[in-house]
Amino acid sequence: MQTFVTRQEIIEWRQQLRGDQKQIGFVPTMGALHQGHLALIKRACSENAAVVVSIFVNPKQFNQNADLQAYPRMLEADLALLKGLENLVIFAPNEQEMYPKDLPFSPMPLGRIGQLLEGAHRPGHFEGVVHVVHHLFALVQPKKAYFGQKDFQQLAIIRLLNTFYGFGIDIIGCETVREADGLAMSSRNLRLNAQERQNALAISQALHFVQNYAGKSTVEQIKKDACAIIKQAGLTIEYLEIVDPYTLENCIEWQKEQVCCVAAICGEVRLIDNMLCESVL
Repeated sequence: MQTFVTRQEIIEWRQQLRGDQKQIGFVPTMGALHQGHLALIKRACSENAAVVVSIFVNPKQFNQNADLQAYPRMLEADLALLKGLENLVIFAPNEQEMYPKDLPFSPMPLGRIGQLLEGAHRPGHFEGVVHVVHHLFALVQPKKAYFGQKDFQQLAIIRLLNTFYGFGIDIIGCETVREADGLAMSSRNLRLNAQERQNALAISQALHFVQNYAGKSTVEQIKKDACAIIKQAGLTIEYLEIVDPYTLENCIEWQKEQVCCVAAICGEVRLIDNMLCESVL
């Protein structure tokens, strides 16, 4: 395993691989790696001759400075978790290396999908995601890139980005990895104390409720009941919406497939999750 901190190191490594005609896989992360990340990385390693894992806490996608400052940074522990994986390169740049002043960038218009859910509650977030992923895709030039479905809306926007800029990368969405008790794995879970960690289970419980009762009452009633589960655990709900899996627009009535998306505050930690819900029509 090699660790690079400059763009030039990645460029030189990539050019050498191109000469050897080896396929590159890519997993972008913000570090504080957990088993969810590891599942993405292991899949990438199984499907590509070489894999780049980026570790960079992207300031452009945080709309609150306090959230940026509190985000866990633990590079040594991240590297230890990845030790032993073969054909792996870590790219851990600083902000100046990630965003050099002379590097051109034309923003992508996000349209309606960027205004919903996370877009409505975190202004500027997806613009920051698009900026950093554009630079990383252009630098790494992978054949395949791997993203978790826990960030469902982000995955949809990454697919649009890939088409808009013409990267031609295979975007692989991977299932959300959960703890044994159902909590979606997230780097933010490290900031929860023991009681908050227990309270946070209400999010996945509410999602399973929607999944189990989809189509058995009105959409609005199921949303109301699911919200009650989360509120009873003491969490503050930012949104709980049942949406079309392609447009992310709210479902007024049940469809064959829909996704329930949730964002809630547990203590001082903002958590998101989602679950596909099928109903019998």
